[in-house]
Amino acid sequence: MKKICTFYGLFLLTVGLCFSQNVITYTGSENYILVERSDLSRKDNGKYVGLFSREIRSFISPVQKDGVNIYEGDFYVDQDTKRAASVVGKSLHDSISSIFKIASDGTFTMIEDNGFPSFRSFPVYSREKISMGSSWESQSERAVDPLNKGVFTRIPMYVQYSYTRDADYHGIPVYVFKAKWATRYGGSIVDLDGDSELKSAMGSHEADVFVSMENGAAVYIRDKVDETFVYKDGNSYNFRGTLNLFTEYPPRVDEEELMPVIQRVAIETVSDIEFEKTNAGLRFTMSDLKFKPDSAELLDSEKSRLDQIVQILKKAPDSMFLVEGHTASIGREQGEMQLSLERAHSIVNALVARGIAAERFICKGSGGKKPIADNTTDQGRAKNRRVEITILQ
Repeated sequence: MKKICTFYGLFLLTVGLCFSQNVITYTGSENYILVERSDLSRKDNGKYVGLFSREIRSFISPVQKDGVNIYEGDFYVDQDTKRAASVVGKSLHDSISSIFKIASDGTFTMIEDNGFPSFRSFPVYSREKISMGSSWESQSERAVDPLNKGVFTRIPMYVQYSYTRDADYHGIPVYVFKAKWATRYGGSIVDLDGDSELKSAMGSHEADVFVSMENGAAVYIRDKVDETFVYKDGNSYNFRGTLNLFTEYPPRVDEEELMPVIQRVAIETVSDIEFEKTNAGLRFTMSDLKFKPDSAELLDSEKSRLDQIVQILKKAPDSMFLVEGHTASIGREQGEMQLSLERAHSIVNALVARGIAAERFICKGSGGKKPIADNTTDQGRAKNRRVEITILQ
């Protein structure tokens, strides 16, 4: 078996890769959207249930801290269950946070792990020079939640790679690798989460991996999967079909068109709305929003501020928007988190009613965990009770 580079990073992060070198060096990435799309037929205890279509999307933004890349991701899941061509259910666009770092040697470390990204250290490249027909092996990892319950199990992947051909993918010259591995979980395999409901898993994967010749990024992966998961209650679930993984890049906002609108809104609202550029994009902060006490119902007096924000958002017609609710911290963390998310929903509903498509929003509640002022004063608590809207770019 040939030596490999232990590349603990997202399979789609931009990598500095040169096949004439023995060592792959991770060089960082700009903001991007990570997408995992699955179309799987499902059988419960051997009985066909239907076709499940699930899409995991995220906006990921890098931050440099002490020379190390820290990545902050906001993931959300859409899941449709289809029977007789009709949609049975679909999830909401609530953010699932993920924070991780990648050192210059490619070492991947989770800082906040809520199950995403699903694939970790995949693909891994050979340390040795490769040519057509070269093969190598590596160990990767996958976080699985087959029933979409928010309960994840991390399963090791022992992957066999082979370099099969060169191709063109949407105008990008790519190397094409074959990747094969078996799903094996249970028995002598240690449960990495310790409290997972999953008892065992078995199955097979065969993937085509398209790697950019220019920068070594895995621009597209198509994985044919057939695997069965058995839970501790005795029920088994089989999934068969395809997983497609790829990146998208957020559209750039036309600031020449946007800035005059922002300047006009700033004058009209005085200090009620603050604007700043962040790593994720342009952020608008609305402080001291007036809701009914302990409620997510926005008072009528706040409608004018939302009218102003809509003018700005409509100047970014192709962008996604992150809406993050915050509360003052008064010692009720769980209630504050829920209330801040409900208030983010309330703002989104108001913006949707003003003509912005609902699917363009990601909602996030941070409770009182990110104060910007002193919570011991009325003025400070008023500033902390805020909603932030970011044009992701």
